[in-house]
Parts: sequence; structure tokens; C-alpha cells
Amino acid sequence: MTSTPSKRPPSALRRLPLALILGAAVIGAFAFRDVLTFDALARHREALLAFRDAHYLLASLGFIAAYAAIVALSLPGATIATLAGGFLFGLFPGTLYNVLAASLGAVLVFLAARAGLGADVASKISARGGAVARLQDGLQANQWSVLLMMRLVPVVPFFIANLIPAFAGIRLLPFAVTTAVGIVPGALVFTSVGAGLGEVFARGEAPDLSIIFTGPVLLPLLGLAALSALPMVIKALRRKEA
Repeated sequence: MTSTPSKRPPSALRRLPLALILGAAVIGAFAFRDVLTFDALARHREALLAFRDAHYLLASLGFIAAYAAIVALSLPGATIATLAGGFLFGLFPGTLYNVLAASLGAVLVFLAARAGLGADVASKISARGGAVARLQDGLQANQWSVLLMMRLVPVVPFFIANLIPAFAGIRLLPFAVTTAVGIVPGALVFTSVGAGLGEVFARGEAPDLSIIFTGPVLLPLLGLAALSALPMVIKALRRKEA
């Protein structure tokens, strides 16, 4: 007796998670633009600290879940959430919480995009050939290096960087690992800024987020990006010699 092959969910059902994320992103851009802000964090800082002190485990889990939702639904305020992680939990475990939450949110976006459109887009690109297909092949052949560079030097917006690999047919493991590793340096910087927010609040000032573009921070990030590109360079040189 032959077993019936499993059927894929209907196309509309597979695209529902991605549609919900895109819809939430549009709504959130207007509904939360005045909620997830530095001023809101400053106003509620005492209540947040009191809740953390009274319910540390619940505060930790709630923070990770809320931050992951902000990333997964592409709501405004991811930077504020990173600062809040440092303000509430210090450099450690604040950095760990920030990296875990941002990576989880990114993976959810990636999976939603891959289930909804990614597989179809990737197969159509391969079938058509041409320059885009060659670009896709190059990304797949050097996925670890390219994805890591994309995270270390975030020229591409975080949300777009979650979608491109899904549409290029990248596997989940390289995406998840390079995301978690690649955002660590930036998370360290912004979490450390958040850890010092108590003094900033006391002075009635706003944090200086331009620190990420200063030489002591930017140059090491560029160095790490160059190091992640080294395997691609070696592979290209070997191909020329062959």
C-alpha cells in the first residue's frame, strides 16, 4: 500500500505570516512611533526598574519576548529596546538578552519570508538564469562570509537583511549563526550605552548614539568584516590559479 505524499499548505496560508509581519510593520510605523522612544523610556524608568527588582525572571523573559516581537514585526524602537536591555540588566546579561532577542526576531522574519515567498522566488531566479541567478549562486557559495559581513557592517537595514537570504535560498543554520555572531559587536556598544543611561537621565540629556561611527568602534567592525571576507578572497584566488 503506497503512502500518500504530504501536501504543502495552500499558497495563501503559507504567505499569511509574512503578510501579517508586513501589515504590522506598516501599522507599527504610525501606532508606535511615539511609544517606543527614548522619552518614553525616561518617563517609565522608575517603574521598569521596580518591576525588574521585584520580578527579575519575569522581567528578563518579558524583555526578550517584547524585543523579539519588535524585530519580528519590524516595529520602530529596536535601538531603544537595545538601550533598555543595557539600562535594565547591565552590560551582562543585557548584551546576551539583546543578542538572543534580536536573533530570535530575525529568524522568525526569515522563516516567514521563506515559507511565504522565499522558496518560490529562489527557484524562479535559478530557473531564469542571468546575472541575478549568478548573484544568487555567489551568495549561496559564500553564504557564511556574506551573511556575516552583512551583520557586522549594517549598511543593509536589519529587516531587509532578514529577507534577502530567504529569497536567495539560504539555509536556516548559516542565517541564524551569522546573525547571532554578527550582531554581537554592535550589541555590545549599544548595551554599554544603555548601561550608562542612569547618569544620562539624571542630567536630563539624550544618549549619544553616534558612538558607533567613531574610529575606535567603526574600525574594529570594518576589520572583522574584512576578516569574514577572507575565505571568499582565498577561494577566488585559488579559482584563478586553477
